[in-house]
Amino acid sequence: MAHKSPGGGTRYRIMSAAAQLVADRDGGDPSVAEIAKAAGVYPNQITYHFGSKDSLMVHAAFLGLLHDAKRVEKIGWRAIDAESFRRNTSRAVMAMPSLPSVSRALAAAIARPELSEVVDTHLRLLFQQSERYLQALAAERNWRSERPLALEVRTFWSAALGATLLFRAGLNGRTSDLDLAQTLTLHD
Repeated sequence: MAHKSPGGGTRYRIMSAAAQLVADRDGGDPSVAEIAKAAGVYPNQITYHFGSKDSLMVHAAFLGLLHDAKRVEKIGWRAIDAESFRRNTSRAVMAMPSLPSVSRALAAAIARPELSEVVDTHLRLLFQQSERYLQALAAERNWRSERPLALEVRTFWSAALGATLLFRAGLNGRTSDLDLAQTLTLHD
């Protein structure tokens, strides 16, 4: 029987509430009081479990991203060939509602180096989840890649996150101006 750490449910509930509040609004982060109320906890429990609101927001942003990535996987499974997979997956990723909050989380980690370990942990989890998915899909469809799948995943997500940061920072244009599909080398 696996041992569950005390407060593990509370920690997840706080992260989920923060992620939902961010998803529900367009723009700024919710206050600690709003998050605490939505999670059914006291505000000091946020500090206890996460150390700071910024740390919580990084965790919440990546929780949203991991959930969105799972939904995008379903789009990939429906692709009839590698070309439609590349195109449809790229479009879906660039439209994920969690990307703006992840770009804010990345910016926060740049400004506060103590958050870089949190970002690194979540990025490794995203890369692992995506690589397992691509391995299963490529094996089932007998698709090939011009580079190792681990590199394929890192290149794809780096381009998607980098583009989001650029557009959020004020680059003129739209995400549709980026051909993210070309970062993928999967083929039939």
